[in-house]
Amino acid sequence: MTGLIVQEWIEESGGAEQVLDGLRSALPDARVACLWNDDPTRFPPHAVDESWLARTPLRGRKALSLPLMSGTWRRGWGTLEPEWVVTSSYVFAHHAGFGTARGVPKFSYVHTPARYLWEPDLDSRTVVPMAGFARAYLRGVDRRAAAASGSLAANSAFVRERIGRAWDRDARVIHPPVDAAAIAAVPRWSDHLTQAERDLLAALPDHGFLMAASRLVPYKRHDAVIRMGARLGIPVVVAGSGPERERLEALAAEAPVPVHVLGRVSDELMRALFQHALAFVFPPVEDFGIIPVEAMAAGCPVIVNRTGGAAESVIDGVTGVHYDPDDPSGFAAAVEAVRAIAPDAARARALEFDTSRFESEVRDWVLGGQAAASSLPNSVASARG
Repeated sequence: MTGLIVQEWIEESGGAEQVLDGLRSALPDARVACLWNDDPTRFPPHAVDESWLARTPLRGRKALSLPLMSGTWRRGWGTLEPEWVVTSSYVFAHHAGFGTARGVPKFSYVHTPARYLWEPDLDSRTVVPMAGFARAYLRGVDRRAAAASGSLAANSAFVRERIGRAWDRDARVIHPPVDAAAIAAVPRWSDHLTQAERDLLAALPDHGFLMAASRLVPYKRHDAVIRMGARLGIPVVVAGSGPERERLEALAAEAPVPVHVLGRVSDELMRALFQHALAFVFPPVEDFGIIPVEAMAAGCPVIVNRTGGAAESVIDGVTGVHYDPDDPSGFAAAVEAVRAIAPDAARARALEFDTSRFESEVRDWVLGGQAAASSLPNSVASARG
Protein backbone atom coordinates (compact mmCIF):
# COMPACT_ATOMS: atom_id res chain seq x y z
CA MET A 1 0.00 0.00 0.00
CA THR A 2 1.35 3.43 -0.89
CA GLY A 3 -0.57 5.73 1.41
CA LEU A 4 -3.73 6.57 3.32
CA ILE A 5 -5.96 9.64 3.10
CA VAL A 6 -7.95 10.29 6.27
CA GLN A 7 -11.24 12.25 6.11
CA GLU A 8 -13.57 13.03 9.04
CA TRP A 9 -16.60 11.62 7.18
CA ILE A 10 -17.77 11.64 3.57
CA GLU A 11 -20.95 13.45 2.55
CA GLU A 12 -22.56 13.85 -0.87
CA SER A 13 -21.30 17.40 -1.31
CA GLY A 14 -19.23 19.99 0.49
CA GLY A 15 -15.91 21.77 0.46
CA ALA A 16 -14.17 19.01 2.41
CA GLU A 17 -15.38 16.48 -0.15
CA GLN A 18 -13.94 18.61 -2.98
CA VAL A 19 -10.62 18.62 -1.15
CA LEU A 20 -10.85 14.84 -0.68
CA ASP A 21 -11.43 14.42 -4.43
CA GLY A 22 -8.42 16.63 -5.11
CA LEU A 23 -6.23 14.70 -2.69
CA ARG A 24 -7.14 11.40 -4.29
CA SER A 25 -6.52 12.78 -7.78
CA ALA A 26 -3.10 13.99 -6.66
CA LEU A 27 -2.37 10.72 -4.82
CA PRO A 28 -4.40 8.14 -6.78
CA ASP A 29 -3.00 4.98 -5.18
CA ALA A 30 -4.06 5.95 -1.66
CA ARG A 31 -6.89 4.31 0.26
CA VAL A 32 -9.35 6.43 2.25
CA ALA A 33 -10.29 6.06 5.93
CA CYS A 34 -13.30 7.87 7.39
CA LEU A 35 -15.58 7.64 10.42
CA TRP A 36 -18.52 6.90 8.07
CA ASN A 37 -19.21 7.19 4.36
CA ASP A 38 -22.56 8.65 3.28
CA ASP A 39 -21.63 8.79 -0.41
CA PRO A 40 -20.76 5.18 -1.27
CA THR A 41 -20.64 5.85 -5.03
CA ARG A 42 -17.86 8.47 -4.80
CA PHE A 43 -15.06 5.89 -4.69
CA PRO A 44 -14.86 2.13 -5.30
CA PRO A 45 -16.06 0.28 -2.17
CA HIS A 46 -12.73 -1.49 -1.71
CA ALA A 47 -10.94 1.89 -1.52
CA VAL A 48 -12.75 3.20 1.60
CA ASP A 49 -12.53 1.92 5.18
CA GLU A 50 -15.12 3.05 7.75
CA SER A 51 -14.63 3.13 11.53
CA TRP A 52 -16.59 1.16 14.11
CA LEU A 53 -18.84 4.23 14.61
CA ALA A 54 -20.36 3.56 11.18
CA ARG A 55 -21.90 0.37 12.56
CA THR A 56 -23.56 2.03 15.57
CA PRO A 57 -26.54 4.36 16.13
CA LEU A 58 -23.96 7.19 16.37
CA ARG A 59 -23.37 7.05 12.63
CA GLY A 60 -23.95 10.54 11.24
CA ARG A 61 -24.59 12.03 14.68
CA LYS A 62 -21.60 14.34 14.75
CA ALA A 63 -22.19 16.22 17.98
CA LEU A 64 -22.93 13.10 20.02
CA SER A 65 -19.92 11.28 18.53
CA LEU A 66 -17.41 14.04 19.35
CA PRO A 67 -16.19 12.55 22.67
CA LEU A 68 -15.38 9.27 20.89
CA MET A 69 -13.76 10.62 17.73
CA SER A 70 -10.28 11.41 19.00
CA GLY A 71 -9.75 7.99 20.56
CA THR A 72 -11.11 6.27 17.47
CA TRP A 73 -8.68 8.12 15.23
CA ARG A 74 -5.69 7.59 17.53
CA ARG A 75 -6.23 3.82 17.70
CA GLY A 76 -7.01 3.44 13.99
CA TRP A 77 -8.61 0.24 12.75
CA GLY A 78 -8.14 -2.74 10.51
CA THR A 79 -4.77 -3.96 9.25
CA LEU A 80 -3.80 -0.85 7.32
CA GLU A 81 -0.03 -0.32 7.11
CA PRO A 82 0.43 2.80 4.95
CA GLU A 83 3.77 4.24 3.95
CA TRP A 84 2.42 7.74 4.64
CA VAL A 85 -0.78 9.32 6.00
CA VAL A 86 -2.50 12.50 4.79
CA THR A 87 -5.35 13.82 6.94
CA SER A 88 -8.06 16.23 5.80
CA SER A 89 -9.18 17.66 9.11
CA TYR A 90 -11.72 20.11 10.48
CA VAL A 91 -12.55 18.24 13.69
CA PHE A 92 -10.21 15.45 14.88
CA ALA A 93 -8.95 13.64 11.77
CA HIS A 94 -5.46 15.02 12.37
CA HIS A 95 -5.37 12.86 15.53
CA ALA A 96 -5.18 9.76 13.29
CA GLY A 97 -2.66 7.06 14.14
CA PHE A 98 -2.37 4.27 11.53
CA GLY A 99 1.31 3.78 12.26
CA THR A 100 2.36 7.42 12.59
CA ALA A 101 3.59 6.75 16.14
CA ARG A 102 6.08 4.28 14.62
CA GLY A 103 7.49 6.90 12.26
CA VAL A 104 5.12 6.73 9.28
CA PRO A 105 5.27 10.26 7.75
CA LYS A 106 2.13 12.28 8.46
CA PHE A 107 0.78 15.29 6.59
CA SER A 108 -2.21 17.15 8.02
CA TYR A 109 -4.29 19.35 5.71
CA VAL A 110 -6.24 21.59 8.07
CA HIS A 111 -9.50 23.23 7.03
CA THR A 112 -9.61 24.71 10.52
CA PRO A 113 -8.90 23.71 14.10
CA ALA A 114 -12.32 22.49 15.20
CA ARG A 115 -14.61 25.50 15.45
CA TYR A 116 -16.61 23.53 18.04
CA LEU A 117 -13.60 23.88 20.36
CA TRP A 118 -11.73 27.01 19.33
CA GLU A 119 -14.29 29.34 17.68
CA PRO A 120 -17.70 28.40 19.14
CA ASP A 121 -19.03 31.92 18.50
CA LEU A 122 -18.73 31.29 14.75
CA ASP A 123 -20.50 27.92 14.74
CA SER A 124 -22.82 27.19 17.65
CA ARG A 125 -24.12 23.79 16.48
CA THR A 126 -22.49 22.01 19.44
CA VAL A 127 -22.64 24.68 22.11
CA VAL A 128 -24.65 22.45 24.46
CA PRO A 129 -22.79 19.13 23.96
CA MET A 130 -19.44 20.94 24.10
CA ALA A 131 -20.12 23.18 27.10
CA GLY A 132 -17.82 23.67 30.08
CA PHE A 133 -15.49 20.86 31.12
CA ALA A 134 -15.93 18.84 27.93
CA ARG A 135 -14.63 21.68 25.76
CA ALA A 136 -11.69 22.40 28.07
CA TYR A 137 -10.72 18.72 28.18
CA LEU A 138 -10.94 18.23 24.42
CA ARG A 139 -8.93 21.39 23.78
CA GLY A 140 -6.09 19.83 25.75
CA VAL A 141 -6.41 16.58 23.80
CA ASP A 142 -6.49 18.51 20.54
CA ARG A 143 -3.37 20.58 21.29
CA ARG A 144 -1.40 17.45 22.18
CA ALA A 145 -2.54 15.73 19.00
CA ALA A 146 -1.70 18.78 16.89
CA ALA A 147 1.83 18.75 18.25
CA ALA A 148 2.24 15.25 16.78
CA SER A 149 0.36 15.88 13.52
CA GLY A 150 3.41 15.98 11.28
CA SER A 151 3.69 18.58 8.53
CA LEU A 152 0.74 21.00 8.49
CA ALA A 153 -0.93 22.74 5.55
CA ALA A 154 -3.70 25.29 6.08
CA ASN A 155 -6.41 25.96 3.52
CA SER A 156 -5.92 29.74 3.86
CA ALA A 157 -3.73 32.33 5.55
CA PHE A 158 -6.71 33.04 7.80
CA VAL A 159 -6.69 29.43 9.02
CA ARG A 160 -2.90 29.49 9.31
CA GLU A 161 -3.29 32.30 11.87
CA ARG A 162 -5.98 30.33 13.68
CA ILE A 163 -3.65 27.30 13.82
CA GLY A 164 -1.00 29.48 15.41
CA ARG A 165 -3.40 30.75 18.09
CA ALA A 166 -4.97 27.39 18.89
CA TRP A 167 -2.04 24.99 18.52
CA ASP A 168 1.06 27.22 18.60
CA ARG A 169 2.22 25.72 15.29
CA ASP A 170 2.95 27.09 11.84
CA ALA A 171 1.68 25.74 8.50
CA ARG A 172 2.16 26.23 4.80
CA VAL A 173 -0.88 27.49 2.87
CA ILE A 174 -2.42 25.32 0.13
CA HIS A 175 -5.75 26.76 -1.00
CA PRO A 176 -8.50 24.20 -1.78
CA PRO A 177 -9.14 22.98 -5.35
CA VAL A 178 -11.79 24.66 -7.51
CA ASP A 179 -12.93 23.49 -10.95
CA ALA A 180 -12.27 27.01 -12.18
CA ALA A 181 -10.99 26.16 -15.65
CA ALA A 182 -13.99 23.95 -16.40
CA ILE A 183 -16.42 26.62 -15.19
CA ALA A 184 -14.70 29.47 -17.02
CA ALA A 185 -14.59 27.51 -20.29
CA VAL A 186 -18.39 27.73 -20.76
CA PRO A 187 -19.57 31.21 -21.82
CA ARG A 188 -23.32 30.43 -21.41
CA TRP A 189 -24.18 27.83 -18.81
CA SER A 190 -27.86 28.41 -19.55
CA ASP A 191 -27.33 26.41 -22.78
CA HIS A 192 -26.57 23.34 -20.63
CA LEU A 193 -29.77 23.31 -18.58
CA THR A 194 -32.80 21.03 -18.71
CA GLN A 195 -36.02 22.58 -19.93
CA ALA A 196 -37.35 22.78 -16.37
CA GLU A 197 -34.18 24.59 -15.29
CA ARG A 198 -34.45 27.01 -18.22
CA ASP A 199 -38.02 27.81 -17.21
CA LEU A 200 -36.93 28.43 -13.62
CA LEU A 201 -34.10 30.71 -14.75
CA ALA A 202 -36.41 32.63 -17.07
CA ALA A 203 -38.76 33.35 -14.15
CA LEU A 204 -35.99 35.14 -12.22
CA PRO A 205 -35.01 38.81 -12.68
CA ASP A 206 -32.52 38.93 -15.57
CA HIS A 207 -29.08 40.04 -14.29
CA GLY A 208 -30.76 41.90 -11.47
CA PHE A 209 -30.60 39.81 -8.29
CA LEU A 210 -28.24 39.19 -5.41
CA MET A 211 -27.33 35.54 -5.06
CA ALA A 212 -26.42 33.43 -2.04
CA ALA A 213 -25.59 29.72 -2.05
CA SER A 214 -24.17 27.00 0.22
CA ARG A 215 -25.50 24.66 2.87
CA LEU A 216 -28.42 26.33 4.67
CA VAL A 217 -27.07 26.49 8.22
CA PRO A 218 -27.08 29.53 10.54
CA TYR A 219 -23.40 30.49 10.38
CA LYS A 220 -23.57 30.85 6.57
CA ARG A 221 -25.84 33.89 7.18
CA HIS A 222 -28.13 33.65 4.18
CA ASP A 223 -30.58 35.78 6.14
CA ALA A 224 -28.07 38.64 5.94
CA VAL A 225 -28.26 38.52 2.14
CA ILE A 226 -32.06 38.69 2.28
CA ARG A 227 -31.84 41.73 4.56
CA MET A 228 -29.33 43.35 2.22
CA GLY A 229 -31.64 42.88 -0.76
CA ALA A 230 -34.61 44.18 1.21
CA ARG A 231 -32.70 47.30 2.26
CA LEU A 232 -31.57 48.06 -1.30
CA GLY A 233 -34.76 46.97 -3.08
CA ILE A 234 -32.95 44.22 -5.01
CA PRO A 235 -34.39 40.69 -5.47
CA VAL A 236 -32.52 37.78 -3.88
CA VAL A 237 -31.98 34.17 -4.97
CA VAL A 238 -30.84 31.56 -2.43
CA ALA A 239 -29.65 28.13 -3.56
CA GLY A 240 -28.86 25.23 -1.25
CA SER A 241 -30.38 22.76 1.18
CA GLY A 242 -30.22 22.40 4.93
CA PRO A 243 -32.03 22.91 8.23
CA GLU A 244 -32.41 26.70 7.75
CA ARG A 245 -34.60 26.38 4.68
CA GLU A 246 -37.95 26.73 6.46
CA ARG A 247 -36.82 29.84 8.34
CA LEU A 248 -35.41 31.41 5.18
CA GLU A 249 -38.64 30.73 3.32
CA ALA A 250 -40.51 32.52 6.11
CA LEU A 251 -38.17 35.51 5.76
CA ALA A 252 -38.68 35.41 2.00
CA ALA A 253 -42.45 35.55 2.38
CA GLU A 254 -42.16 38.68 4.55
CA ALA A 255 -39.52 40.48 2.48
CA PRO A 256 -40.49 43.64 0.55
CA VAL A 257 -38.59 42.34 -2.51
CA PRO A 258 -38.89 39.03 -4.39
CA VAL A 259 -36.82 36.35 -2.64
CA HIS A 260 -36.53 32.93 -4.25
CA VAL A 261 -35.33 30.01 -2.08
CA LEU A 262 -34.58 27.34 -4.66
CA GLY A 263 -33.25 24.47 -2.60
CA ARG A 264 -30.45 22.31 -3.93
CA VAL A 265 -29.69 22.88 -7.61
CA SER A 266 -27.51 21.16 -10.22
CA ASP A 267 -23.98 22.35 -10.91
CA GLU A 268 -25.12 23.59 -14.31
CA LEU A 269 -27.97 25.66 -12.88
CA MET A 270 -25.74 27.04 -10.12
CA ARG A 271 -23.27 28.28 -12.74
CA ALA A 272 -26.05 29.73 -14.89
CA LEU A 273 -27.35 31.58 -11.82
CA PHE A 274 -23.87 33.03 -11.27
CA GLN A 275 -23.89 34.34 -14.84
CA HIS A 276 -27.32 35.95 -14.39
CA ALA A 277 -26.73 37.49 -10.96
CA LEU A 278 -25.81 41.08 -10.24
CA ALA A 279 -23.43 39.76 -7.58
CA PHE A 280 -22.78 36.73 -5.43
CA VAL A 281 -22.90 37.72 -1.75
CA PHE A 282 -20.99 35.70 0.85
CA PRO A 283 -21.39 37.07 4.41
CA PRO A 284 -19.98 34.32 6.70
CA VAL A 285 -16.58 34.40 8.36
CA GLU A 286 -15.39 31.39 6.39
CA ASP A 287 -12.19 29.37 6.51
CA PHE A 288 -11.69 29.77 2.75
CA GLY A 289 -14.88 29.67 0.69
CA ILE A 290 -14.90 27.61 -2.51
CA ILE A 291 -18.24 28.92 -3.82
CA PRO A 292 -17.05 32.55 -4.18
CA VAL A 293 -14.21 31.30 -6.40
CA GLU A 294 -16.68 29.26 -8.46
CA ALA A 295 -18.78 32.40 -8.89
CA MET A 296 -15.77 34.36 -10.11
CA ALA A 297 -14.90 31.55 -12.53
CA ALA A 298 -18.34 32.06 -14.10
CA GLY A 299 -17.61 35.79 -14.41
CA CYS A 300 -19.76 36.86 -11.47
CA PRO A 301 -18.48 39.62 -9.16
CA VAL A 302 -18.45 38.69 -5.47
CA ILE A 303 -19.23 40.63 -2.30
CA VAL A 304 -17.50 38.93 0.65
CA ASN A 305 -17.03 39.49 4.34
CA ARG A 306 -13.78 41.42 4.77
CA THR A 307 -12.97 39.06 7.66
CA GLY A 308 -12.11 35.46 6.85
CA GLY A 309 -10.52 33.33 4.17
CA ALA A 310 -12.85 34.42 1.34
CA ALA A 311 -11.21 37.84 1.38
CA GLU A 312 -7.99 36.16 0.20
CA SER A 313 -9.43 35.01 -3.12
CA VAL A 314 -11.53 38.10 -3.89
CA ILE A 315 -9.43 41.15 -4.80
CA ASP A 316 -11.22 44.19 -3.44
CA GLY A 317 -12.23 46.52 -6.27
CA VAL A 318 -10.89 44.17 -8.98
CA THR A 319 -12.85 40.89 -8.79
CA GLY A 320 -15.36 41.89 -6.12
CA VAL A 321 -15.80 43.90 -2.95
CA HIS A 322 -14.96 43.33 0.71
CA TYR A 323 -17.72 44.50 3.05
CA ASP A 324 -19.03 44.33 6.60
CA PRO A 325 -22.32 42.40 6.62
CA ASP A 326 -23.24 44.02 9.96
CA ASP A 327 -22.91 47.59 8.61
CA PRO A 328 -25.93 48.39 6.42
CA SER A 329 -24.51 51.82 5.60
CA GLY A 330 -22.00 50.16 3.28
CA PHE A 331 -24.41 47.93 1.37
CA ALA A 332 -25.23 50.42 -1.40
CA ALA A 333 -21.58 51.27 -1.97
CA ALA A 334 -20.67 47.58 -2.23
CA VAL A 335 -23.36 46.94 -4.85
CA GLU A 336 -22.40 50.01 -6.87
CA ALA A 337 -18.75 48.95 -6.81
CA VAL A 338 -19.44 45.45 -8.17
CA ARG A 339 -21.30 46.90 -11.14
CA ALA A 340 -17.92 48.04 -12.44
CA ILE A 341 -16.23 44.63 -12.08
CA ALA A 342 -15.13 43.10 -15.38
CA PRO A 343 -16.17 39.43 -15.75
CA ASP A 344 -12.83 38.59 -17.37
CA ALA A 345 -10.96 39.90 -14.31
CA ALA A 346 -13.05 37.68 -12.05
CA ARG A 347 -12.42 34.64 -14.26
CA ALA A 348 -8.68 35.27 -14.40
CA ARG A 349 -8.43 35.45 -10.63
CA ALA A 350 -10.45 32.24 -10.19
CA LEU A 351 -8.10 30.33 -12.48
CA GLU A 352 -5.33 30.88 -9.93
CA PHE A 353 -7.21 28.45 -7.66
CA ASP A 354 -7.81 25.72 -10.23
CA THR A 355 -7.66 22.05 -9.26
CA SER A 356 -4.44 21.54 -11.24
CA ARG A 357 -2.64 24.00 -8.94
CA PHE A 358 -3.90 22.21 -5.83
CA GLU A 359 -2.81 18.80 -7.06
CA SER A 360 0.67 20.06 -7.94
CA GLU A 361 1.14 21.70 -4.54
CA VAL A 362 -0.11 18.59 -2.70
CA ARG A 363 2.26 16.30 -4.57
CA ASP A 364 5.17 18.62 -3.81
CA TRP A 365 4.17 18.72 -0.13
CA VAL A 366 3.56 15.01 0.40
CA LEU A 367 6.02 13.35 -1.95
CA GLY A 368 8.73 15.90 -1.25
CA GLY A 369 8.15 15.64 2.48
CA GLN A 370 8.15 11.84 2.34
CA ALA A 371 11.51 11.89 0.54
CA ALA A 372 12.92 14.27 3.14
CA ALA A 373 11.65 12.07 5.99
CA SER A 374 13.15 8.93 4.43
CA SER A 375 16.58 10.58 4.38
CA LEU A 376 16.53 11.14 8.16
CA PRO A 377 17.74 8.63 10.75
CA ASN A 378 14.85 6.49 12.00
CA SER A 379 14.89 8.06 15.43
CA VAL A 380 14.61 11.60 14.03
CA ALA A 381 11.90 10.67 11.52
CA SER A 382 9.89 8.99 14.27
CA ALA A 383 10.15 12.06 16.49
CA ARG A 384 8.96 14.34 13.66
CA GLY A 385 6.01 12.09 12.78
